[in-house]
Amino acid sequence: MGTLGELERAVMNAIWATDAAVTAYDVKDALEADGRVLAVTTVLTVLSRLEKKGFVSSDRSSRPHRYTAVASRADHVAELMHEVLGAAGDRTAVLERFVGGVSDEDAAVLRTLLRRAV
Repeated sequence: MGTLGELERAVMNAIWATDAAVTAYDVKDALEADGRVLAVTTVLTVLSRLEKKGFVSSDRSSRPHRYTAVASRADHVAELMHEVLGAAGDRTAVLERFVGGVSDEDAAVLRTLLRRAV
């Protein structure tokens, strides 16, 4: 899928926050609730870019068009983690630093997930 710029990430967060398909106006309203005022044309431009990048799909059969996330936030973040790990020269060092920085609760979750995966 690729990476997201700051505004693209804000738009995706607005989309991921709902389980329903959203319009550009819905996204604009969600961003305004977070203190970010944008023109609806700007939101439409960002949605168009996100669609080209494969982050959202659109239903153009009705007006206004409705947009949905192609993948969940968790799927996207997991993909980013795999990309970073794949780009690491020393995967062991990266994993060691990552694990060293997680909370006890997250470490317990990781142990459980690793046991299930093996």
